[in-house]
Amino acid sequence: MNIEKNKQEHSPALTKKEDSISILVISGRSGSGKTSVLNILEDLGYYSIDNLPLSLVPEAAHKLVNESGIRRIALGVDIRSPRADLSNFATIFNTLKQVYGEQTVKVIYVTAQENTLVARFNATRRVHPLMAQDAEDSLHPTYNLPAAITKEVALLEPIASCADIKIDTSKLNIHQLKERLRDHIGVENKIIINLLSFGFKYGSPIDADFVFDVRILPNPHWNPALRSATGLDTEVGEFFDDYPEVAEMTDDIAKFLQRWLPNFLHNNRHTVTVAIGCTGGKHRSVFITEQLQRVLADSLPSAITVVTKHREKRRW
Repeated sequence: MNIEKNKQEHSPALTKKEDSISILVISGRSGSGKTSVLNILEDLGYYSIDNLPLSLVPEAAHKLVNESGIRRIALGVDIRSPRADLSNFATIFNTLKQVYGEQTVKVIYVTAQENTLVARFNATRRVHPLMAQDAEDSLHPTYNLPAAITKEVALLEPIASCADIKIDTSKLNIHQLKERLRDHIGVENKIIINLLSFGFKYGSPIDADFVFDVRILPNPHWNPALRSATGLDTEVGEFFDDYPEVAEMTDDIAKFLQRWLPNFLHNNRHTVTVAIGCTGGKHRSVFITEQLQRVLADSLPSAITVVTKHREKRRW
């Protein structure tokens, strides 16, 4: 790979914040939560690959960035990588930094206290990777968990010594780990608010976080001229204009959601479903869902995206 050529190719991209590249190498001790870190990063918009041999890291980064246009990459490397590669980590890491820039490539090293690791392996009844790898090594066998944990620390030292970020997960739950990662890499949490209209006659949505019943409002269904129309049609909106309670209920729901939805940004949630139900899911719930989308899209923080879906549309 021509380092100078790739460096020139990537330099213009790095001048634009929206196009900036982030390559994270995730490593750490077995049982410390490396896989959880990769899963969290995937939720935060990173393209994650686990158990990648170190020698393939530069090639993988090149293909993902140059050929696929992926800007955020998380590559998991651990003790399962060939040991010759582990000892050569500094060289591989420096190559990445030369190609993509000092601030673009970071190493996150995940660890935990030995007693915590032992407890986790005992709880899951999994075999430490080194015990499995060394089972047939008659000269250097690793027969027990404490010995494997100690040996792993030494083998991973070339990676640990290059780490930009070290996270001890001994006392962290999954939500605290996510918060710690977000703080370290500077990624804000983002939430999608799904506004879902539905008809109670077809059953309530079981995955809704909030359900609002608007069946108390006047029903256009009983107007023969509007029966075939939907809440998306202008004539239905004109019908509701004659009933101030429709605007009042919409306003009350909007104020509730404006007050409480931003709190989910700090609750480690990725989606929140707000269901609006009427009898058939065709007029009232559809109209109010659309009205709420307009109001909330303009008033909620930019990290919150509001989308609408009409569950009963296929029945219209």
